[in-house]
Amino acid sequence: MNTETLQATLDAIDNDERWDTGELGRDEQFARSVETTPEQQAALDESLGLQMISIRLSKALIEDFKFIADANGLKYQTLMRQTLARFAEAEKRQMQNKAASKQRVARKFA
Repeated sequence: MNTETLQATLDAIDNDERWDTGELGRDEQFARSVETTPEQQAALDESLGLQMISIRLSKALIEDFKFIADANGLKYQTLMRQTLARFAEAEKRQMQNKAASKQRVARKFA
């Protein structure tokens, strides 16, 4: 399975709201576990550039993301990843601009 296919599969699994609603079941009889070695899991995460985290968010925030994602034809976890990435890039850019501005001022008065 190539990386794009794997990513699409992971996105489909992550973003399928039928898991959230319980439509796909919440009992062990509906779940199938796939055994992976720690090395396989590490390789999968590395190839996709992903790291599992745990975060507590308000239900209202999650519902807002679901609403916005649905309006844009996205799944909410995808939207959350995109939003966090955009925020981090904007903050880094702002920090770089401030540092460059300080350097210009320092050179001007040196």
